[in-house]
Amino acid sequence: MPSSPRSFDYLVLGSGIAGLTFALQVGVQRRVAIVTKKQPADSNTNWAQGGIAGVWSEDDSFELHVRDTLEAGAGLCRDEVVRTIVEEGPARIAELIALGTHFSPAADGRGPDLTREGGHSARRILHAKDATGAEIERALLAAIAANPNIEVFENHFAIDLVTSTRLGLVEPERVCGVYVLNQPTGQVEVFVAPVVVLATGGCGKVYLYTTNPDIATGDGVAMAYRAGASVANMEFIQFHPTCLYHPKARTFLITEAVRGEGGYLLGADGRRFMDRYHPKAELAPRDIVARAIDAEMKKTGADCVFLDITHKGSAFIEGHFPTICRRLRELGLDMTREPVPVVPAAHYQCGGILTDLDGRTGIDGLYAVGEVACTGLHGANRLASNSLLEALVCSHRAARHALAHPPPPVSVQIPAWDPGPATDPDELVVVSHNWEEIRRLMWDYVGIVRTNKRLRRAAKRLANLQEEIREYYWDHVVTGDVLELRNIATVAELIVDCALQRPESRGLHYNLDFPHLDPAWAQRDTVVRKRAGTP
Repeated sequence: MPSSPRSFDYLVLGSGIAGLTFALQVGVQRRVAIVTKKQPADSNTNWAQGGIAGVWSEDDSFELHVRDTLEAGAGLCRDEVVRTIVEEGPARIAELIALGTHFSPAADGRGPDLTREGGHSARRILHAKDATGAEIERALLAAIAANPNIEVFENHFAIDLVTSTRLGLVEPERVCGVYVLNQPTGQVEVFVAPVVVLATGGCGKVYLYTTNPDIATGDGVAMAYRAGASVANMEFIQFHPTCLYHPKARTFLITEAVRGEGGYLLGADGRRFMDRYHPKAELAPRDIVARAIDAEMKKTGADCVFLDITHKGSAFIEGHFPTICRRLRELGLDMTREPVPVVPAAHYQCGGILTDLDGRTGIDGLYAVGEVACTGLHGANRLASNSLLEALVCSHRAARHALAHPPPPVSVQIPAWDPGPATDPDELVVVSHNWEEIRRLMWDYVGIVRTNKRLRRAAKRLANLQEEIREYYWDHVVTGDVLELRNIATVAELIVDCALQRPESRGLHYNLDFPHLDPAWAQRDTVVRKRAGTP
């Protein structure tokens, strides 16, 4: 028996910094539901080690932060967007501190400690040692728990957006709610809201090797695309240069701050190599460092390179990176005494659902904030630690806009989920096999270095996989695994589609068939939108 629809003023999908910040802002006045497919703390935010970038000292300036961001973005950032987020950032960070977030203090006790990361010309990264995201998540979740207007639905997986078009209404396209899988019961429930906020994070699990948690399957981008929203610049997937190379910890990130605090990258011969690739050596932007590591590994046949900070001394290393030291020791490694084996891994999507600075998409009432959105801040390559900053500023702006422009309530009844003749899954090996095949082919064909031949090969195989997945999806009762498979297949296609559109190499998109940057493609987005009538 289907349950009655759940109605709210605002529906937030995702429980990272972007979703929680939005919910806290609007939850002062309205009823809010937060839907998260695992536990509330299971988010990319919680895994963020390095910190949040913001102009905080007299030795820094907005102009410097803007310049660094534009330089990293390789001619694709939107100047107005960059300047707005940079200038509004310190006030939003101050609100985080007022909320109870504890950043590491400076040695003299005057304000927070500021570290430096690749691409930054000044120390401007506020951090909580090497577990910044976890500390921000802790403070936000505590505030959420104290607000009676906010209800959290954990282990609930959003399936699809319900729009006016889907309901057959002749009116401007607007969002009306979401179909949600209650994973403990297996029932699909209807959530009704005139405002839906996608804060679902990124898509790292589309790739075989990633720094992201298992929840990062591109759900928000896939849902928005299926609903008809525009998606842009998905070819720009940032590969973090330093993921631990270890069979028991394939997703463990070694923070950018290790290089920012003086760590060296060493080749198989034990020598530094980054000075051959960029004047800033280890502090070059991430795309350059990742490609340099990839080139060194291919040139020498090595499985990894090494990150060495032993010269800074054990007291310094233990004081700055306690979480990393503890985890490495559990794996039999001691970064205070030996270099750490590292490889690049998929880390962050710089594209996403096309939005303005207030998080608005092309569908009325639908907002997207955080990594799931493409605002124009990151351009072709994200500057380190600008991600938490963007999520914080844009979710605040989205909340302010949503409160100032309330849409009319949803007056139409959303029909209950109709499973049709779907049966229980019979061969789960189909799901696991397709999951692994997508991630492997994306790593092999759509990775750090690409060619048109590889991209077309990936597109052809993905089209075949999509047919299998669609058939399986409609023939069987939905489960979390099937939904994630469906979403990573969609996002993989979007990445390939965008990559084939861009006939140049820029930032994170490096194509051997077009190895040079084309000035004609500066400020040009690759945009994809679902055609009416396509499945």
